[in-house]
Amino acid sequence: MPTLQQYEHGPGMREQLQANLSAFQSRAQSNPDLKHAAVVLAITRFEREAAIIVTRRARSLRAHSGQWALPGGRLDPDETVREAALREMHEEINLSLDAKQILGTLDDYVTRSGYLITPVVVWNEIPWRELQPNPGEVASISPFGFTELARSDSPLLSDAAQGGRQVLSMHFNGDVIFAPTGALLYQFREVAMLGRSTRVLHYDQPRFAWQ
Repeated sequence: MPTLQQYEHGPGMREQLQANLSAFQSRAQSNPDLKHAAVVLAITRFEREAAIIVTRRARSLRAHSGQWALPGGRLDPDETVREAALREMHEEINLSLDAKQILGTLDDYVTRSGYLITPVVVWNEIPWRELQPNPGEVASISPFGFTELARSDSPLLSDAAQGGRQVLSMHFNGDVIFAPTGALLYQFREVAMLGRSTRVLHYDQPRFAWQ
């Protein structure tokens, strides 16, 4: 069982994550019919531990309201994935970082709702409690600690309602986070934390996540 000390937020953790991401060959997808979006796996300080920032989408949103998510959104015209990731992160949780804090990217993930998502991993020194969500988009901000992310009983796999692929979810403090967010969190754990070349594009999302 991993210990908190193994996942302490600090320079050593940053170096480990960056080395693992640099060694990983992320896979891009190409489909002009899909809406291209970027999401951010922002590493933050949770007491002494490293954690990923996850959000609850505002109830007022027309799509996917109230669901667990990562900061992110569609690319603007002529905007790069990395630029979009940093912009969306600032707009949603008021965290402003520059490109020097980007550690790498994970595999593109295609959703049933017609999005091609590129996950961007960033390093952040600001404690999560100091961040302020944009209430028009984000209801709350929560830390997903690395020890919780490394639980041996995650991921959970279940049969999809249709399509034949398994649905992936991750335990999160008495709740679960489903794909696509759950799949990206799982790949982050496998690749950045554990140095494994694990792919997640073949995992499905539950019906509520894309209807």
